[in-house]
Amino acid sequence: MTYEELVPVIRKLALEAGDKIMEIYGAEDFDVKVKSDDSPVTEADEAADALISEGLRAAFPDVMLVTEEQAATHDTTGKTFLIVDPLDGTKEFVHRRGDFTVNIALVEDGVPTRGVVYAPAKGRMFYTQADGTTVEETGALDKDTVGAVTPLSVANSDNSGLMVVASKSHRDQATDDYINKYAVKDMKSAGSSLKFCLVATGEADIYPRVGRTMEWDTAAGHAVLAGAGGKVVRFDDHSPLVYGKEGYANPFFIAYAPAVDLKSA
Repeated sequence: MTYEELVPVIRKLALEAGDKIMEIYGAEDFDVKVKSDDSPVTEADEAADALISEGLRAAFPDVMLVTEEQAATHDTTGKTFLIVDPLDGTKEFVHRRGDFTVNIALVEDGVPTRGVVYAPAKGRMFYTQADGTTVEETGALDKDTVGAVTPLSVANSDNSGLMVVASKSHRDQATDDYINKYAVKDMKSAGSSLKFCLVATGEADIYPRVGRTMEWDTAAGHAVLAGAGGKVVRFDDHSPLVYGKEGYANPFFIAYAPAVDLKSA
């Protein structure tokens, strides 16, 4: 598998999954179940997972695949694997708030190196190209033909007035306490992996996450941000956030533009 082979496949699968998700999103009603960890799962999650999994296994049968909806079957970690969250932001989907995304990423030696984040309700698509740089594609988002793309680069942040993006569904006092260490110009809230993308575009400077996430929640957004010059580090010691951990659970982390004067936890 080369990057030139990978990128068109994950881009197209994300768009196809987005169509399936929006078909269910537009229905009058849809099924919502509760998983063992008390998180919601809908028929859109399951349909998108099935579509993406089938496409990735057909295209890259020799590459390990990890997906949120099949997490119970993942009992080993590998150096190289594809990792998928077919619908990140299920709560946003259920409440019809639009801030949900399709996420597909490649992890190599603990680092997300390529990824796509697609927000179908917002018509925004971000992905790393074969050379590792990140773009936002605009226009029709045709499945077979890449449209106009805008190269992304993180902000040259002004530490006297930072733009902070935080979770829409998981904001808490610990998050606010950390944000208060900075001179904040303004705040944005966003759901799902869109927060990484807002840092990648320069629309925000920093995204701290003091709360539970899994690797499939963050890998694609992490790749998109890295390809735009951003960084993602552990909250506790500012070492790089790595992937392929047992159980695929993340520690708290901070995603940011390198010009930000990062504060200790």
